[in-house]
Amino acid sequence: MTFRKLLSCLFVLMCQLISAQNDSITNLKEVVVADRTLYSSNKSQSIQVLNDSVIRKNQASLTNLLNYNSVLYFKEYGRGMLSTVSFRGTTASQTAVVWNGINVNSQLNGSADFNTFTAPDFSSISVKAGGGSVSYGSGAIGGTVHLNNNLVFKNKFENDLRLDYGSFNTIGANYKLAFSNKKWSTQVGFSRNSSDNDYDYLGLYTWQGVQRKNENGQYATTNLSANVGYKINPNAVLTFYSQSSNTDRHLSLVSESDSKTKYVNTFSRNLLEYNTSKNRFSSNYKLAYLTEQYQYFADIESKLFSFGKSESLIAKMDFGYQLIESIKLNGILDYNRTKGFGTSFGDNTRQIGGIAIKAVEQHNEKWQNELGFRKEISSDYDSPFLFSLGSSYVFNSFYNLKVNLSRNFRIPTFNDLYWESGGNPDLKPESSYQAEVGNVFKYKKFTLSETVYFIKINDMIRWIPGKGDNWSPENTDRVNTYGAETILGWSNTYGKNNFAVNGTYAYTVSKNIDTNKQLFFVPYHKATASFAYSRSNFSANCQFLYNGFVYTRSDNDPNEIIEGYPVSNVGFDYDFGLLNSSKLGFQVLNVFNQKYESLEDRPMPGRNFNMYIILKF
Repeated sequence: MTFRKLLSCLFVLMCQLISAQNDSITNLKEVVVADRTLYSSNKSQSIQVLNDSVIRKNQASLTNLLNYNSVLYFKEYGRGMLSTVSFRGTTASQTAVVWNGINVNSQLNGSADFNTFTAPDFSSISVKAGGGSVSYGSGAIGGTVHLNNNLVFKNKFENDLRLDYGSFNTIGANYKLAFSNKKWSTQVGFSRNSSDNDYDYLGLYTWQGVQRKNENGQYATTNLSANVGYKINPNAVLTFYSQSSNTDRHLSLVSESDSKTKYVNTFSRNLLEYNTSKNRFSSNYKLAYLTEQYQYFADIESKLFSFGKSESLIAKMDFGYQLIESIKLNGILDYNRTKGFGTSFGDNTRQIGGIAIKAVEQHNEKWQNELGFRKEISSDYDSPFLFSLGSSYVFNSFYNLKVNLSRNFRIPTFNDLYWESGGNPDLKPESSYQAEVGNVFKYKKFTLSETVYFIKINDMIRWIPGKGDNWSPENTDRVNTYGAETILGWSNTYGKNNFAVNGTYAYTVSKNIDTNKQLFFVPYHKATASFAYSRSNFSANCQFLYNGFVYTRSDNDPNEIIEGYPVSNVGFDYDFGLLNSSKLGFQVLNVFNQKYESLEDRPMPGRNFNMYIILKF
């Protein structure tokens, strides 16, 4: 199928949908969720939702929130520096970040830098484990992270301001304004986080005996957002989401003799969405324009820099039809045109068209079955045929069984295909098969989720040395990943005392089939735990994180590892009862002054402090 035929099908189907909008109406719910299919069509997979109260108990960056509250493992190049993720033993490019239903992984390198996202900018953050390429495309192999801005249509006017100040001259400001009525809903947000980031390296000194510090590590991240929704009539809503960001980071020195460098990256995301639901029909249209850009200064004293930029236009249509009371069908057409240009990969354009069919069968109140297929056509590569098959059965109020099978993929990035002196235009997409079984137990206020999984990855893209000093990517590795994930939650109230306990644990084996070696920077063990207590206007919480050791070499040399480490945080706040809410809080981070690092020669800070004020009015 050519792009011309694909676009013709999209146009015809959109015309049919518009002509079908004279049927009797079915009112939309009060809250508009940007990614509407996340929960209704994915009951066979584990989805962990982090609400606003959890977001507020953590530091601003998305890295910190997910590191202390999920099974995801993060590798940081120092505090506030580049932060990449490993989900179920996969690489950083095999976890998709989904913003209001749109995959926003970098078109340049395929991954997402989680330290460029500010968690309080979003209404809700969810972590979905397992394959999701049928719905979200490239990169959704290990799992997906969903960042949503939810719009509420009711009479509301609210200001939310948080100010932080902490060690190393760390300053944070986050402001959100929300006002709405029964027809309009608007959110405006601003956040800025900066730090001198000049913390001491615990136990490290120069040859002269002087305490070493994190040099050239200052950073500043600024985000602006605006989201507007208009309820055209009770069954149709038009929404617009916009977000822009700038992150200016000096890169921490490994050695005092290194040249001081700087990395500036910006992005802009704009999404127009139209939702309608009538009788048996529903439709969702998305039109997005995304840009990203980086500038790398090899010497901060020089004005010379290398750069890369991408511009993406995304059109997506999701048409739903309630075939019978128990079966709903969805047909999805999407088109993505990306232009990339820069000093290292020239000027290139890529076009991708996709078609997907999904079905959800609600057999009865206890049993739901899910089926999906997807095929893409690209100007650069041959895409595999993708599928997802799942089932969820609730035996009783105590036990829920979930089963899911899927095939997923990751496309080669602009860097993989076009990097000068190394890019390989003949690369195939990485392809994976995945199977998982989930067990969910609920008893009174107690919830326990236990999931076991197996992933087989073929054609993994790996950069290998070539002639001279050149490296080039090839489809070389085959990887098997398997393990278990546990998520625990409990909360209860005794009189005026409120308690909450949460925990996660991941056991992960991710091996190269040819060498039978664990992939480097994939820990066998990761665990988190948190405890929260509140009474009247006072609340307190503590957090615990443990990352097991990781290999830093592909040959699993036992002398080349990063040791496992535990890190703990504690915090408390008091609401003085002024305005709608006025909280003063204090946090002690790394309370036991643990010496640790998640990447070689990139030490993290010892014990440090943060205080904050939260005002709602």
